[in-house]
Amino acid sequence: MLDLKIQADNSQAMVRLSADDALQTRRSVRAFLPTPVSRAEVEHLLSLAARSPSGSNIQPWKVHVFTGMMRQQITDAILQALDSGQAESYKREWNYYPVQWREPYIGRRRKIGWDMYGLLGIPKGDFERTEQQRRRNYEFFGAPVGMLFTLEEDLEIGSWLDLGIFIGNVAIAARGHGLDTCAQAAFADFHSLIRPILGIPDNQIIICGMALGHADHSDPINQLQTQRAPLTEFANFEGFGE
Repeated sequence: MLDLKIQADNSQAMVRLSADDALQTRRSVRAFLPTPVSRAEVEHLLSLAARSPSGSNIQPWKVHVFTGMMRQQITDAILQALDSGQAESYKREWNYYPVQWREPYIGRRRKIGWDMYGLLGIPKGDFERTEQQRRRNYEFFGAPVGMLFTLEEDLEIGSWLDLGIFIGNVAIAARGHGLDTCAQAAFADFHSLIRPILGIPDNQIIICGMALGHADHSDPINQLQTQRAPLTEFANFEGFGE
């Protein structure tokens, strides 16, 4: 397996990783360097991801990409809502997580939370520091490029699947070129704040955001390595060896 700390050398051509290495080293990065990512790089990644499979080739995905002052404007609007105590009035238009949690999903969710906050030295019950870390979401964890993925509201579940594959391929394409990402459903809660800033029409559902940039490997949070279930837990094989 490729060293998880592989990254782009800014003085040379962009890194190229194999598909295996890109998949094995992809993870949700929660601390980025301020190193810029060019529009040309982002356009190339999105062009690659646009080859994602899509039912009847309808290609339902839409992406809003921003950096600089526009990125900061989105951050400031959300943090202001949090500081004003109005955050509870903002809610996403769809459920990402189960309404009723059960195993094995609740156990997996708790473990990644314990592991992440443990790396940061945040003990259970330290609500102030937990909230500080949560707010980093809305700063795109320091990444120079932010993205928002949207879907027209009259499309059905197949288009949601298509969009999910597309988002995954954006992350893999980025890793294949020495960059890192973090998909962020947290932005969906603040769709009413984000729409006017980016000019997103009301008929587009804001699904999630994504931070894109170069990982800061000196930050302890990027030492987080999630455990994945073995094949025996999710795959069945029939007819092989007959």
